[in-house]
Amino acid sequence: MELTDAIKEYAEEKVKTLEKFFDKITDVAIDVGMESYHHLKGKIYYAEVNMRVPGKLIRVRKNAVDLYKAIDKVKDHLKVELQGMKEKRRGKDKEKLREIKEYQL
Repeated sequence: MELTDAIKEYAEEKVKTLEKFFDKITDVAIDVGMESYHHLKGKIYYAEVNMRVPGKLIRVRKNAVDLYKAIDKVKDHLKVELQGMKEKRRGKDKEKLREIKEYQL
């Protein structure tokens, strides 16, 4: 499958919107294509994103009948993952602050 400029721009735009949910994204690799061995009839497209954040590699792959829908599904899944990581990090930061305040009394 040939990657057009429109598809490339769409995928990059969707991934860039994830920066507002987690600001420490260090590397992103996007792969899109068409499944050739899928059990469903018709064309099945996939979108896969490998995203590196400090200490972790997040890999998400989704299939859909439409390539743009597959990209949207990946973005939505990554959004949930990044929000969870951000909340977890905030919780750890709050624990550290509580420990510091206890010692200052």
